[in-house]
This record gives sequence, C-alpha cells and structure tokens, in this order.
Amino acid sequence: MRIDAHHHIWNLEVRDQEWIKGDLMAPLRRNFSMTDLRAAVAGTGIDRTVLVQTVTNYDETPELLEIAELDPMVAGVVGWLKIDAPDALDHLDQYLELPGADFLVGIRDIAHDEPDANYLSKPNVINNVRELGTYGLVYDLLTKTPQLAAGIALVKAAPDTQFVMDHISKPYVTKGEMEPWATMMRELASLPNVVCKISGMITEGNWNSWKSADFEPYTDLLLEIFGPQRLMFGSDWPVATLAGTYKDVVTLAESVTRSLSASEADAFWSTTAIRAYRLPI
Repeated sequence: MRIDAHHHIWNLEVRDQEWIKGDLMAPLRRNFSMTDLRAAVAGTGIDRTVLVQTVTNYDETPELLEIAELDPMVAGVVGWLKIDAPDALDHLDQYLELPGADFLVGIRDIAHDEPDANYLSKPNVINNVRELGTYGLVYDLLTKTPQLAAGIALVKAAPDTQFVMDHISKPYVTKGEMEPWATMMRELASLPNVVCKISGMITEGNWNSWKSADFEPYTDLLLEIFGPQRLMFGSDWPVATLAGTYKDVVTLAESVTRSLSASEADAFWSTTAIRAYRLPI
C-alpha cells in the first residue's frame, strides 16, 4: 500500500482560495477534484490519501468530511481550527457531530502566515493543542524556519498530543541553506511525539530546474534524525503542480528514499501515516 498523506482539493465556485495570488500562482486558479487526483496518481501506486484543509474558514472542514465519507480513496481528513481562539474546541465538537466525523484525524492552522512568529507557543494554542490529544487527534505543524522554534516549544508543552510536521518545515532550498533549519529539526526530532512529512519540497526548489540532488541534503538529515519509522510521504498536490507533475513528486520521493529496506519503505509509504493519524485502514 502507498498513502499520500497530504493533498488538497477545492472548488472555486464554492469558495475562493484567497492564498492563490499573482501570476506565478495562476495555474492553481481552477477547480481540483478527487476525479482530477485519480487521473494524476495513475501509475504511481498511490492507494489511499489524507485530505488536508486549505482555507481558514469553518465551512470547509465539514465539506471535506463529507467527501471522505463518500469517496473510498480518502482515509482521513486534516481539518482547520483557529487554534488560538477561545472557542476552537467548540468548533471541533461541532465537527464531531457531522457526517464523516470518523474521518477527522487531525487539525492544523496556517501558522506560517501568522504575523507573530511565536503564534504556536501562545498559551491558548498550547491549551487547545493539549486538548486535541484527549480527542485522539493529531496536530499538523505548518511552519517555515521563523516559526519553527515556537513549534518546538508547542511539541514540548503538549507531550500527549501527536504532531506531524508538514513539508519538512519548508527550508530555503533555493538558497541551499541548512541552518538554522537543521539544528532546529534535530531538536524537533528528539521529541518522541512528532513525525515528519516529506512533502511540499519541489515548490521550495527552483520550479523550472530542480533536481533530486537539490533536496538530498535535507532528506538525508531527516532520514538520520527521524528514521524511516517517523517519516511519511505527502504530495502536496495540486500545489506541487506549480513545479512538476504528481509522478515527478513520487519519483523524487522514491529517489531520496532509495537506500531504505523493504520494511523501512513500507513505513515511509504507509505505516507511519496509518499509525500517526490512526487511519481506519
């Protein structure tokens, strides 16, 4: 089995995706459906997926849960909460009363777009994320390097919550910079309640000329510090289409994990995601 632990869909007739701005992002300004995803994954071996929120709107997550209930390809949903809000858990309770609620496996917020780099270490965030652990839900960390220290503080403050780091925290691949990302990722990996998605990489490289070698210093470090048992594959489709095809993303993931044994590859491609997200597979 192969699981894509991170992809999106959207329908612009239902809701705008306000983050799609400018000429460079224009290829994303169209609808992307599960039918489109099935066409994109053809020949890659992907069997099941985790569908992840895209907008900061409480109407979206119920729609994703309904899709998960109706579409057998979707194994789980990562929904959205304004995680620093006093009423965040009230919204969560509302999600859990909806059709498809059993598919809600995680929550995230768009921390890397918050003006406060310390957003994730705010007291309300810590308290709410601790509560996610009592619900048996994962919290997905969406950070870049400036927010990574606060993310580490959050993981330390909520030891009974499972965390998943999205997109390897978006290091500055086009600049070839390893630090301070590498030092902070080592600290993050030392904490047992966090795993990491190898996802979203090609859009952090040069969109027109990236190659596998551009990413290997980053993925080699992740293999060293997390190990295959705490890494998982994610496509970040359709955002990734800015820099390549779905098959390109899978081929890159195969390349940077080519040294893995069969059991280690199984962890990367499926069992880490199943375990971390408690996927009903």
